[in-house]
Amino acid sequence: MSTQIDQIPVKPTTAIVGEPTKQRATSKWFRLLVNDRVATAAAVVLGFVFLTAFFGPLLMGDLATRIDLDNSNQAPFTLSHGWANILGTDPLGRSMLARLVVACQTTLSVAIPAVVISAVVGSAIGMWAGYHRGWRETLAMRVADVIMSFPSLLLAVVVLYVFSPSAANIVLVLAITRIPVYLRTARAESAELQSRLFVDAARTFGASAQSIIWRHVVPIVLPTLLTVATLDFCYVMLAESSLSFLGIGIQPPDVSWGLMVAQGRTYLHTAWWLSFFPGLAIVITTVAATILAAWARIATDPAQRWRLTVPQKRLAKFTKTGKAL
Repeated sequence: MSTQIDQIPVKPTTAIVGEPTKQRATSKWFRLLVNDRVATAAAVVLGFVFLTAFFGPLLMGDLATRIDLDNSNQAPFTLSHGWANILGTDPLGRSMLARLVVACQTTLSVAIPAVVISAVVGSAIGMWAGYHRGWRETLAMRVADVIMSFPSLLLAVVVLYVFSPSAANIVLVLAITRIPVYLRTARAESAELQSRLFVDAARTFGASAQSIIWRHVVPIVLPTLLTVATLDFCYVMLAESSLSFLGIGIQPPDVSWGLMVAQGRTYLHTAWWLSFFPGLAIVITTVAATILAAWARIATDPAQRWRLTVPQKRLAKFTKTGKAL
């Protein structure tokens, strides 16, 4: 009997167990997002913005650069000049819709790399300094204090005034000025975690500092850093728009939302749509990112996550009356 049992083939279960676990985790986050209608709308808006940035310029072709002086400064919401001019045209007769789509790609191509670079560099240095403490922490914090002693936008203005205002320089300057935000956050979190019992246990069993940081500190600090990165994305996008508005950001023939606002400010009384639509795109994107960051903060906090598992009507009733759900 035992011989027959031993001959039964046993299949490995790691792949079978791992896949449902990932599916359950994805389903859990999706349910938490759907329970918050405002956050769901914000996620849809941001998804549309990212899809527009990636695929929009391919669909628009050369409409953003095609000059048609006969249709210059055409008012929006008139279909007599074609669907591409539904949002009006600029003084050179170029489609505002096409230029908004191309500017979306330019704006995100500056904001996303700046946030990613500053988040990776600042978080790595902050967790390293917070875990080891001592002179490493002192050195990292003094460097962060020096960078933060200068207003980030003013520092960017000075650097871009001295050097050529290209997209690469804008990304580099904005990334450097935002590093202290992640450095200080990661340092505070890792300094508190390095004295926890599970970290002491890993250290007792001979785990290296790099292994402890990667396997124990990063998973706990990551939700906070992602929330900060989402909010910082709004700041970086507004900073790029401000620099372009001042004339030291994105330079023609490239176009960004901030540059479109700057170019249309002289036509506010005669062609309001030149500045209104790119400004509206900036506002909608930043508000959506801020709302999603607030949702992510609650969703990643075990003490507050219950708010996203309760229907909105019952939560509002509980908040007003204070009675049990």
